Amino acid sequence: MTAQTANHAAAPRSHAVAPTGSTLPHVMRSEWTKLFSVRSTGWTLLALVAATIGLGVLACWGTNHGWSQMSAADRAKFDPVSTSMSGLALGQLAIAVLGVMVISSEYSTGGIRVSLTTVPHRMRLLTAKALVFTAVSLVVGIATAFGAFYVGQPWFSERGIGATISEPGVLRAVIGGGLYIAASGLFGLAMGALLRRTAGAVTAAVALLLVVPPLMNLLPGAWGDAVVRYFTSNAGQQISYIHQSGNYLTPWVGFGVYCLWWIVPLAIGAWLMERRDA
Repeated sequence: MTAQTANHAAAPRSHAVAPTGSTLPHVMRSEWTKLFSVRSTGWTLLALVAATIGLGVLACWGTNHGWSQMSAADRAKFDPVSTSMSGLALGQLAIAVLGVMVISSEYSTGGIRVSLTTVPHRMRLLTAKALVFTAVSLVVGIATAFGAFYVGQPWFSERGIGATISEPGVLRAVIGGGLYIAASGLFGLAMGALLRRTAGAVTAAVALLLVVPPLMNLLPGAWGDAVVRYFTSNAGQQISYIHQSGNYLTPWVGFGVYCLWWIVPLAIGAWLMERRDA
């Protein structure tokens, strides 16, 4: 073996030069194309909008219809904004599933190998996916939240119990609904990056966002109350409420806690992505 051959053989992989087209803006453009090149993206976003607004209208209609039968205590706790966005409980699942698919579909089809060949810098690839998906989910989420608010409020106007966007806390709650949708999508992305399997990641996202949170109310004592306050959607949805009960976090604190629920697993998933084979 010649000295030149030996030097080539000993060269570390980290010195490999990435393709010139793998800068972050180029990778983001590629991820945008991949996201919208499949029909499931459009259908999932449509399901998000339809579920959130549709269920919100149903909740507003039901509240308006049963207002005369409501007790004074229930009327005092009535929140017209969160009622019009009741569909967030189901809409969050649509965006979470899309978040899972953004990364897990590449692992299931083997396309991740092509992506990593084109973009050897794995963190750049994951960052591009996260940035593109955050932008899409944030725009769609805020538009959906405003749509649910404006479509739902007419049901309350005839009784004088509705809200306007200029009232204290209303704008924050409506925008907060959009932020919650985006965070739920990133929660799904984090599950996909961590587990890499679509079925397992979707199951984990649905369980942690929809199934388990109500069950936390069964936990006894003060520690049970603490778990309820800090558990995923229990904390995150406070950003879309005007009135908070004594056992729940304030809007921004709750949203901050919810963000930790996706930041930590996404960071772990990123760490594993650097060390696991494609």
